[in-house]
Amino acid sequence: MMYADVLVVEDDPDLADVMLLALREAGYPVRCAGNGREALDAAAKQLPGLVLLDVLMPVMDGWQCARELRARYGRTLPIVVVTAAEHIRSRGHELGADDVLPKPFDIDEFLRTVARYYGAPHPAPSVAAP
Repeated sequence: MMYADVLVVEDDPDLADVMLLALREAGYPVRCAGNGREALDAAAKQLPGLVLLDVLMPVMDGWQCARELRARYGRTLPIVVVTAAEHIRSRGHELGADDVLPKPFDIDEFLRTVARYYGAPHPAPSVAAP
């Protein structure tokens, strides 16, 4: 059975690595996109179960990406904005975001937020030895 993954959309490679590592260690299937355009392409190939979206990125920023994701998939796709942008919590509804997680964030808070919108991680299927 194929489970939808968590799509991390983050242009800072170091922060993306931290997020991916934390999610993988917690048992979540993950992918990463470096900007909004890559995120839209990734979602079109396989719809994620959750998008963790930075706002300030090159090529296509999080504002444009969130609007396009909402236009394509409606409210069925949870979007959590993860950003250092000031005043974003009060403007998160303009993005159509389900939640806003300010940077810097605590890893435990990050994982609780992911669990709130994605659910518990799905264990990898075990492969029986022949």
